[in-house]
Amino acid sequence: MITTYLLYMCLGALAGVLAGLLGIGGGLVIVPMLNIAFELQHFPDAHIQHVALGTSMATIIFTSLSSMRAHHKRGAINYTAFWRLAPGIITGTYLGSWVASILSTMVLKALFGVFLYYVATKMLTGKKTESSRELPGMAGTFAAGNTIGVFSALVGIGGGTLTVPFLSWCNMTMHTAIATAAAVGLPIALSGTAGYVVNGLGVDGIPGPHVGYVYIPAFLGIIVMSVLTAPLGAKLAHSLPVARLKRIFAVLLFAVGTKMLWSAFM
Repeated sequence: MITTYLLYMCLGALAGVLAGLLGIGGGLVIVPMLNIAFELQHFPDAHIQHVALGTSMATIIFTSLSSMRAHHKRGAINYTAFWRLAPGIITGTYLGSWVASILSTMVLKALFGVFLYYVATKMLTGKKTESSRELPGMAGTFAAGNTIGVFSALVGIGGGTLTVPFLSWCNMTMHTAIATAAAVGLPIALSGTAGYVVNGLGVDGIPGPHVGYVYIPAFLGIIVMSVLTAPLGAKLAHSLPVARLKRIFAVLLFAVGTKMLWSAFM
């Protein structure tokens, strides 16, 4: 058990550094790492991706709280957009966790592999979303939040990859969009975790201590170390060639995405 906790503390440390250094969401790193760790621990294939997604969502609660607090202190969060997105986000993320619970690990791995390809392509091209309009009405915002929530739950992320482009498209400055997306990560994480816990209750074959699809050793190890090492990553960002590191990391994402797709279909 000590070795298990040490393994997940190392994963959390790496996830925290990469998140701070490259400005990427924790789930983007944590989910594939957990896949590899669970395979090494001989988890049943049928549950690997579900537990990785549920555990990732649970860890995002703490990282999003920390990030939201920092942005709130700087007055950077657009709370009008936050509260208008929140209802759709909450229902969409819970719905997404339910959909994930009835999908096979193969399908979920394929979805995540394709998502990694998408993020890697954005990192390599550096293409930014152009501002073009204002935030839509309540119905439009609810639909947007629902879409962001469903997809975030299916791939176990805090939603920044989708929320930032949407808010930028709605004529919001990049600084405000990033801060608001960080805040939106909290309802995504809370609703997604609740969904993965509820839909994972009573599922047979998940080894070790767990609550639904949240694996406790991984959850504890990751949150302890990622919170500690994220500031280190942010500090390194000021002294290392981040643009070059992002290109290298994008290539790594393509490799990990390919592995996910290969393991899904082979």
